[in-house]
Parts: sequence; C-alpha cells; structure tokens
Amino acid sequence: MSSVLGVSVGAGAIRLARPAPGNSAERFAPDHFELQTLPVDDQRVEEVAADGLGAALSPEVAATAIAFRSEQHARALRAALARRQLTNYELVPEVVAALQFLESAGELSGFRTIALYDLGSSGLSVSVVDVASRQILYSERTSDISGDYLDSLIREQQIASGRIAHPPDPEGLAALDALCRQAKEQLSVNTAVALPSEHGLVLISQENFEALIMLAVESSARMARDVIMRSEQAVQAVVAIGGCAQIPLVTRVLGRWLGMPVVVPAHPETVVARGAALLARPARPVAAPQPGPSHTEDTEQLQPAWLSDDSAPRTRREAKVGRGLELARGRRREMSVAGVAVGALVVVAAVGLGLGWAPQVLQGNSQSSKTSPTTTETSTPHTTVAEPTATPAPTDTTMESVAAPPPRYQPTTEPPPPPPGPNTIVVPGLPPIVVPPIPPLPPLFPGPPQ
Repeated sequence: MSSVLGVSVGAGAIRLARPAPGNSAERFAPDHFELQTLPVDDQRVEEVAADGLGAALSPEVAATAIAFRSEQHARALRAALARRQLTNYELVPEVVAALQFLESAGELSGFRTIALYDLGSSGLSVSVVDVASRQILYSERTSDISGDYLDSLIREQQIASGRIAHPPDPEGLAALDALCRQAKEQLSVNTAVALPSEHGLVLISQENFEALIMLAVESSARMARDVIMRSEQAVQAVVAIGGCAQIPLVTRVLGRWLGMPVVVPAHPETVVARGAALLARPARPVAAPQPGPSHTEDTEQLQPAWLSDDSAPRTRREAKVGRGLELARGRRREMSVAGVAVGALVVVAAVGLGLGWAPQVLQGNSQSSKTSPTTTETSTPHTTVAEPTATPAPTDTTMESVAAPPPRYQPTTEPPPPPPGPNTIVVPGLPPIVVPPIPPLPPLFPGPPQ
C-alpha cells in the first residue's frame, strides 16, 4: 500500500509526517499521523532535511511534499536534495501547507480572512491570508522574536539565580540551551519544571516563566496588530502555529491585543508537516518519447504548407521555390543598389559643404559681374561637368568671363598642377581653374571714320 510524506524544515528541527493507514481526504483524522522529529543541532538545516528524507524514503512512499519558507530557502533545499540525487518530491509554500491542514481539520470554518501567526525557533511570521483563494495578502517576518530568544531568557535567568554555572565552552552552552528549550516545552502543560544538568538544576515555575517572556510576547502581538492594519483587510481570526504557539500566555496576549478569536490547533508545531503530507501527489510517469518520422519517407510531412502541393510534381515545386528565391534576391539587389546611390549622394553633398564650394563659386560670379556687366548667365557647379581645357589667350585680356564650373576631384596620385598663370583662379582645396579669355566687345559709341 502506497503512502505519502510531508516535511517541514525548521531552524531547530526537521519534522516528517505520514498519514496513518486509512487516514485519507474522505476519512480524515487530524491526529492520525505518524510523526518524526530530527534535531538540527549545529548542522546545516538543508543537509539534515536531505539526509532525513533519504532515510525515510521507501518503496511504499509514492509522493513527498516539502514545505519551504522563501525562494532562498527553496533553492537551498533543491541543491541539498540534488547532491543526494533525490528527485521524487515537490516543494510547497509553508502558508499553503498550513491552510491545507487547517481546512481539512475544520479549524477555518466560517472565516474568510485570517492572520496566520507562526512563532518558531528562528523567528516570527505574520501573514494575512484569504482562505478561499489561499492567497497571501500581506506578510512580514522578524527574527527579533523567536523560540531561541525565549530559551536564552530562561538560560540567563537561571545563571543569574546562581543555580546554574555558566558553561565554560560552546558545547556546554549548547547543551544548556537545549535543556532550557525542554523546560519551555514542558511549561506549556505543567506549572513548574526541574531539570538536572551537569552545571546545576534548571528550576522554573510557569508564573516566573510568563513574567520573563511577557515583553517579548507583547511585542509579537503588537507586530501582528500592525501587520493586520497595514494589510487593510477585514481579518476575522488569528491562527497561531509553530512550537511557541503552545505557550498559554501567547493565546491570552494575542486575544487581548487584537480583540478577535485566536485559534490554536492541536500540536501546532507539526501543522505545516501534516499539511504538506496532504498536498503530496504522486509524480506522473513520464511517457516514453515516440519514434520520430523517417527522414527519407516523411520529408513531405515536415515541409511547410506552401511547399507541400501534392497535386504538382516535385520538380515543379522546386522550380517555383527557385523562382521565388530569385525574385527575392533581385529585390534585395535593387534595394541595395538604391541604398548605395543614396549614400553616395549624401557623402558628396557633405564633402562639398565641408570644402566650401558654394561660397567660392558665388564669390567668383560677383567679381565677374563687375568686370563684365553684359554677362547675365551663370553656371551652376555639377559633379558630372567635364574638366575645362585651356584656350590661346588673345591680345586684349581686359574682360573676363564668368568662372568655369569647378573640376571634379582629382586623385592625389596625379602630378602637381603647373604654377598659376594670369588667367588662373586658385581655390584652396581644389585644382587651379584656368579661365579662357573672351574677345573685346565693340564700343557702344563708335567714333568718326578715319
């Protein structure tokens, strides 16, 4: 007969819960669980959890659910389980696991929104939760208030009373802390405890214990009240879980500070582990991969729809594909040529502006208009105008025509131009421009014939 396993990973202990035979969702009994507690001591929590899970797994365990507190906590658990090659498990949030058990046990009947007060050995978590959707509406956590802190209060009180000598080494201090933790747990049901140790007798009454921890418990109730107020939700009840929820003072202080019902389930320290066991589901078997289609026979099935025209022969389809590819290449070629042409025009325009052709040409035209008022046409420089050629100079060079358009750019490998003559215009950055002379014009008012 197969079973499931739930695991809660606390800072002080690892708890494993397995439903007893016959304890199912249809016939659920909250106290019919096989429970096991593994102390952490000075070891890493994740390593202890992985070792305990590996030892607890058996062929009868069909599914395992492990509760985690945060994403960092989950990553550490996955790493520890991967090192031991454990894979048949699932991770569930602690709040969801707790709600699963509380709902199955009938502790949440009539409540729509609750505040989950979880006081464990490493800290206090207060979460406002919607019962129906199991959504965490608001949550805060602190390590200032914890079960370890309450243990330290008992330890210091016992040392201050003179009945316990201060341990000389860390091992003795850890043993004394474990003894104080045991005394705290026994004070939940007893009025006084007396536990002997090699350093003396741990003796404390429930009255002294409550006076010792009153400020810490009230501080935790104040935090719960603040979380509820910041959540802006209509919380109807507080559910206290965790090892410290067994302390009767916690229930009284929470009820007085919050003014609402306080629910404490039986064995609150194992609520998360039992809820995780209820959430464990057997892993679905992975189906074997189906053999893929043959490369030679099913090539037509793997082709796109536009290539799979069964009515046409294969050669015709190949011809269509080839024509489509040629058309695509032609369009890309035309686009690339157009892009190159546009880029060339932009570069030429930028070079012309950088070299200052426009001011020089305009300056030459204005000078020519002064010497030859009858000349009205002007030439606009173009990059495609042929280079001007020199013509023989006539006897009269008093009049000059408009400057010829500037020549094209000459490579730097050509020999240097000849020295400028009287009819040569020198523009910085351009080759010399030879202006051909024009013959003299007849006089406007001819004199008497000779």
